[in-house]
Amino acid sequence: MLPPERRLGRLQRLIDDRKYFTLHAGRQTGKTTSLMWLEQHLNDSGRWRALWVDLETAREQPDPAAALSTVLETIDDALRLRHAELARPETTEIEAALRNPARALLDYLRRLSALDGRPLVLLFDEADGLVGPAMVSFLTQLRHAYIERSQAPLPSSVVLVGQRQVRDYIVGGEDRKALSWLGTTSPFNITAEATTLGAFTEAEVEELLGQHTAATGQRFEPKAVRRIWELAQGHPWLTSALADQIVGRDVEDRGTPVTALHVESAKETIILERRSHVDSLVARLREPRVRRILEPMLAGTGLPADVLDDDVSYLLGLGLVRMERGELQIANPIYREVIPRALAWTQQISMHQPTEWYVLPDGALDVPKLMAAWQAFWREDGHLAAEGFGYREAGPHLMVMAFLQRIVNGGGRVEREYGLGRGALDLMIFWQGERHAIEVKIRRDTETEAKALDQVARYLDRSGLGEGWLLLFDLRKEVVWADKLFVREVEYERKTIRIVGC
Repeated sequence: MLPPERRLGRLQRLIDDRKYFTLHAGRQTGKTTSLMWLEQHLNDSGRWRALWVDLETAREQPDPAAALSTVLETIDDALRLRHAELARPETTEIEAALRNPARALLDYLRRLSALDGRPLVLLFDEADGLVGPAMVSFLTQLRHAYIERSQAPLPSSVVLVGQRQVRDYIVGGEDRKALSWLGTTSPFNITAEATTLGAFTEAEVEELLGQHTAATGQRFEPKAVRRIWELAQGHPWLTSALADQIVGRDVEDRGTPVTALHVESAKETIILERRSHVDSLVARLREPRVRRILEPMLAGTGLPADVLDDDVSYLLGLGLVRMERGELQIANPIYREVIPRALAWTQQISMHQPTEWYVLPDGALDVPKLMAAWQAFWREDGHLAAEGFGYREAGPHLMVMAFLQRIVNGGGRVEREYGLGRGALDLMIFWQGERHAIEVKIRRDTETEAKALDQVARYLDRSGLGEGWLLLFDLRKEVVWADKLFVREVEYERKTIRIVGC
């Protein structure tokens, strides 16, 4: 475990300044672990009375009376279990407060704050799980607590913790109208700022893995450390999951050093087993606001005009995407693989395309045969199945990825590169030491082929290859299949490019 204080320095300063603020970060990035440490650290300082409260049991309860009753019971339980020596509001006081749900939390916190001489710091975990009128009431009462704390004993600092900023908390349209300040740039008008937990740096990943070496003697080779960093981009859960899969299952002999090949194998296992974190990510893909961002990224087009800043902020907060050099990208290479695989999983497992059909006697991959089979599949079934994707604009891209993944799973892997405004999807097949570069592009006008050749040539340059493939989809209804389906080889910028019409 890395030192929590390194990641939480900003939070401690905001608490010192008596601020109310939000802490948001993606799933399993260390929020709860950090809060539990922070509670202990603040209490040990003697300056604060800190309380971590997990609001998970109050989630999905829209009725304010029911939800706030659960919230107060949860606070009371936390006090009883971890601060048994302290006085806390009597049961009769809690019951009296709950007779008026609109002020129940406010009255309870006033009473609680008066029972201890130290300033109260509340760390509300899973705060974004509250919904509807219950969420409105909860935020409204905290706002009043902030405003009234100069005249009455009330919490010195409150931290709302979850996967989203306050403006992205789930409330209905009518609730949002009643809570007009919720959508402002300063959520509910009182938060100092929205903070987040940053990813591990490459040096911190090396430090974390070094702790295992110090404890067991098992060494991570430098290329393995680098590959874990590249695949997870410092995401705490993914970093730990990769390392744990390797040393806990794949390479249990502590005398065997961990190599980059072990890392690749662990990555595949985590993706295929759809561990809890990956399953949670997959569930998000069904949300309309997530699809509005990810679909154009898969298709390589620009964001539609109706996409709001809040939609982008929502995905950034969830940790699905990140900003790099002013460009929106998928957060890490593992997510980059998980997303299209999850979206095309049903189609992939429905295909009867055994790997051995496309393997030559010497073990090499017969890519020309694979491309001919793809054309036949696309004409017979693929073009219709592609229209059934929820991500319809990216249907051709998802279908070709499903087809290739189905075949290559038998002895290789497919890596993907996609993003907004690219106009294409770059694929690389790794097979028995070979690399096969494929670019996927939609024919949208008469200049598409010329532009695509230039893109493929640049892709091949970056990859250090002299030849590659261009899959060119012609989705025009008036063009017959005989004209759509072709294979043509061209020389362009000293590269051999085989164009496959689809």
